[in-house]
Amino acid sequence: MRKSLVVLVSILMLVIVACRTDDESSNESSELRKVNFALDWMPNTNHTGIYVAKEKGYFEELGLDVDILLPGEVDSGQLVATRKADFGINYQESLMMARNEGLPLVSITAIMQHNTAGYASPVEKNITKPADLAGKVYGANLSPLGEATMKKMMEGSGVGIDDIKATNIGDSDFFVAIQRDIDFSLVFQGWTGIEAEIRDVDLNMMYLKDYAEGLDYYTPIIATSEALIEEDPAFVKDFIHAVVKGYEFTIENPAEAAEILIEQVPDLNEELVRESQEWLSPRYQDDAERFGIQEKVRYEKVRDFMRDNDIIEEDFDVDKAFTNEFLPE
Repeated sequence: MRKSLVVLVSILMLVIVACRTDDESSNESSELRKVNFALDWMPNTNHTGIYVAKEKGYFEELGLDVDILLPGEVDSGQLVATRKADFGINYQESLMMARNEGLPLVSITAIMQHNTAGYASPVEKNITKPADLAGKVYGANLSPLGEATMKKMMEGSGVGIDDIKATNIGDSDFFVAIQRDIDFSLVFQGWTGIEAEIRDVDLNMMYLKDYAEGLDYYTPIIATSEALIEEDPAFVKDFIHAVVKGYEFTIENPAEAAEILIEQVPDLNEELVRESQEWLSPRYQDDAERFGIQEKVRYEKVRDFMRDNDIIEEDFDVDKAFTNEFLPE
């Protein structure tokens, strides 16, 4: 009897040990993969889909634990190119210039289908067309791209780049600067333009995309590195599928998505987030057949504009600058 009892206890101990081993193996296999995602700017409604995907568990469903990195001294493109971040917010024009300098960045999703940036000015400045910029003060340093952009807009207006004075306003508040130092500056309608409406500041906007197809950048975009795509395409695909799900939710539910962003980033202006989200949500996908898609012809037009202005090399390869392969069908 005692021998039988000993055998039974031994069997039970083996079962318990086996169960513990199975549980430990299950826990190990269910550990989430850490992901570093770099923002380009302080959190705003360009980023809502990322915060939604995180809050709704879309990343976790695919085994991902996403850490959202706020901007610092090193920009998101450098972080991604040097593998300090897996993915990051970028802009088509910036990514193309970075690739031209040898940084192996690839755009894998377009957050916005069309460029919503433009030159904004208070209505009392009477700037409604490029010719009106003569004698005015622009609030920024004119980089090679900025100068080429302004020249493109001015074509046929009778006004040249030398007719404009540029002054660097740094991180100065746009609404302070236009009352004190400058006449116009480049802003995004979906954020600063909406803030102007909330403040009851009437602005005139000259959207870049209205003046040349080569100025209609995909901006912003999500970028990763060539190395990560080569090493782990399944990981890239999972990440982008969760991102797309987050933005599709935001498109369909702008009010709820805005509240998620506000909850996750409580320092944001709540009214601005809600109004901005209402304006942006239908513009993420806009006229594209699906969210995130990028077209080669759009890259070619931007390439031609940049090449004509000696911003990128003649042999720039647009096929290596973007891909749609990780988007859901």
